[in-house]
Amino acid sequence: MGKDSIKLIANNKKAYHDFFVDETFEAGISLTGTEVKSLRMGHGSIKEAFIRIENAEVILYGFHISPYEKGNIFNRDPKRPRKLLLHKREILKLLGKVKEKGHTIVPLKVYFKGSFVKVEIALCRGKKLYDKRHDIAEKDQKREAMRDFKIRNLD
Repeated sequence: MGKDSIKLIANNKKAYHDFFVDETFEAGISLTGTEVKSLRMGHGSIKEAFIRIENAEVILYGFHISPYEKGNIFNRDPKRPRKLLLHKREILKLLGKVKEKGHTIVPLKVYFKGSFVKVEIALCRGKKLYDKRHDIAEKDQKREAMRDFKIRNLD
């Protein structure tokens, strides 16, 4: 496994359904040893995770890491808040955008980059119901077009 090899741990597909992604950032995450071992085994979920900025620090809430089975007393609370590691200018940029109406920060995916655990976070705007319907209709049209294309190529 090279320095730039990426191994996906968890993906938040629902974020793309509920939000328009404006900008993405890569952040490190502060973890303990047993949490990293548990993530190496693939036991992590960011489906209900969200991000807040408190005291010029970016905190990830709701990221569930199952306890490591051989970790005994070293295991931590599975849903404890975890600090994300970003540059100060990135934090200030996110803080300025979040103060605008309708913007939020959402975790998109968690992955290993080399031996480090990274989180891809996004600055997002919420979708309205009609936006979601439009996206679903577009996806159905693309699927139908691909199906027709496949049938034509078989003949």
